[in-house]
Amino acid sequence: MKWTQKTPEYGDMIRVKVRFYYHYGIYVDENTVVEFGMPDNGDTPPDDIAVMIADVQSFSNGEFVETLECEGDEKKRRRRPRDIVETALSHVGEKGYNILNNNCEHFANQCYFGEKRSFLDDVRAKIRSKIIKI
Repeated sequence: MKWTQKTPEYGDMIRVKVRFYYHYGIYVDENTVVEFGMPDNGDTPPDDIAVMIADVQSFSNGEFVETLECEGDEKKRRRRPRDIVETALSHVGEKGYNILNNNCEHFANQCYFGEKRSFLDDVRAKIRSKIIKI
């Protein structure tokens, strides 16, 4: 995946750096970003975190917004912008946040590619493979 600081377009996956991690969302327009929780959910109990709508200013929290630039196979797997946005909006209000299995990156990838994924999935898989070999 390649991320760039360009103006996002309808249906783009976007992210913003928050301390040591990234927060992800789906861009609809300047006033509408669909995100699972806020950039910093630190003090919010997981049961209270929901898919919500924010404007770009709130989403970015003063940081640079990066836009996903699909390469190779990603271009083929990317869903149509209309489908991405419809999927994102259909989840507004849903809860069930889990930092390891159902976070903002899982949500954005589900909308964008049709599959829940996070870099944490790859980290866990690597750890499991090391443990199994021992």
